Amino acid sequence: MDSYLVSACLLGICTRYDGGCCPVPRLIRLAAQGLAVPVCPEVAGGLPIPRPPAEIVGGDGQAVLDRQARVLTIEGEDVTGAFLAGARQALETAQRLGIRQAVLKDDSPSCGCHRIYDGSFSGRLVSGRGVTAALLQCNGITVLSEEDW
Repeated sequence: MDSYLVSACLLGICTRYDGGCCPVPRLIRLAAQGLAVPVCPEVAGGLPIPRPPAEIVGGDGQAVLDRQARVLTIEGEDVTGAFLAGARQALETAQRLGIRQAVLKDDSPSCGCHRIYDGSFSGRLVSGRGVTAALLQCNGITVLSEEDW
């Protein structure tokens, strides 16, 4: 059976911006079988727990990769570099372990694979991918949301 790269928060690891998690029992069982490799790109990129909420301003994760959009915190701090660094680490982990599929937390500016927040910090969701989801997909890794799983 294949291994999956999985957003750490979906495995019950408290890495979300607010210090929480959103455990998915089926994914936790997958981890218990040794088939899930946890990843939190934001923490891997050097951001703390907890941290201010961040959203992509000016596009989605692909636009960030293309240097056409930035990731900003609600306080206006540019954290694009941390998001890019964490995405690269997630990709390196997947490549090193031969992982071809990821299950990531939708709506996240890192991990969203169908939806992300619109950059206005108003709670509005739009179609788009987060930075890590975009980088993984560009490199041939299938990205699913926890809802797809």
